[in-house]
Amino acid sequence: MGEQEILKSLAEAVEEYDKDKAVEMAKKALKDGTDPIKALEQGLGKGIREVGEKFQRMEVFLPHLVMAAEAMQAASNVLTAGLSKEKAEEAVAGVVVLGTVKGDIHDIGKSLVATMLAAAGFKVIDVGVDVPIFEMIRKAEDAGADIIAMSALMTTTVAEQRDLVEELKRRGVRNKFKVLVGGGAVNKEWADEIGADGYGRDMKEAVDVAKLLVEEM
Repeated sequence: MGEQEILKSLAEAVEEYDKDKAVEMAKKALKDGTDPIKALEQGLGKGIREVGEKFQRMEVFLPHLVMAAEAMQAASNVLTAGLSKEKAEEAVAGVVVLGTVKGDIHDIGKSLVATMLAAAGFKVIDVGVDVPIFEMIRKAEDAGADIIAMSALMTTTVAEQRDLVEELKRRGVRNKFKVLVGGGAVNKEWADEIGADGYGRDMKEAVDVAKLLVEEM
């Protein structure tokens, strides 16, 4: 089985929501000497991006996206285990600490953004939901994060995003992190008003903006 065929099969496994096939092809990729980074980016990454685009076009729905993400993650675990520490570090596009703000327990959108970021090569630390800003900052500092990404789905909780930006300024570490905001209650005007570095309207835009923010660092 040639390299291109393996990459195609990895992508297809994700697009078909087939976790077992994805894991099988990941193992075969390692056995046959396929570069794990290439398998991640051009195989699994291609597949999850395709499913994400179909989701945006409403050709597939949330359960499909979740199943595709599970297939991708299972195979990613196999491939990353085959990377040396040096290679693993080279493969990381950036480090993102991601969570839903305090007072908000919405999880699905945030988790899907985390999946898409991981597919794009980011190391993602998902700190969950209802996260206080002090905890978010602590996690970012511990992880050496490049980006702090915050989701807010409720209008009553968006102020937490502003408070985090202000707390970073108060501590004198505002320039240490890029701040990316999103969620159903957020728009570009709000992001600009609070001094965030970027705004993601949806999963695809969040990933695109995250890439640009890391390039600026």
